[in-house]
Amino acid sequence: MTVHFARSKQMSESITESTGNVFADLGSDEAESAILNMRAKLINDLRDYIESSNLTQTEVAETLSITQSRVSDLVRGKWQKFSLEMLITLEARAGRTVLLELAA
Repeated sequence: MTVHFARSKQMSESITESTGNVFADLGSDEAESAILNMRAKLINDLRDYIESSNLTQTEVAETLSITQSRVSDLVRGKWQKFSLEMLITLEARAGRTVLLELAA
C-alpha cells in the first residue's frame, strides 16, 4: 500500500517555539499548566514502571493497592482520572520518591 501526500500551500502563520509545557502553550494559566504538566510527567513515569515491571495488570494493582481497571487507566494514559496527589501516592507505593524542584 502506498500513501501519497499532496503538498499544501505554504502556511502564512509563523511558528512559535514551545515553552516546554504543552499546557501553557495551549493557553492554560501558569498554575493550572504547572499542575497538568506534573500530572502528565508522573503518569508517563508510572506507565514506564508498569511496562518495565513484567507484571500483569492484576499484579501491579496489588502492588499499588488499586483496582486492575485503574491500572488500565494508567497504562492508557488517562491522566484526567488521577489527581496529582494520587499519582504521587502511586509513585510512593511503587517504591519511588517524587521530588519537587522550585525555580525562581
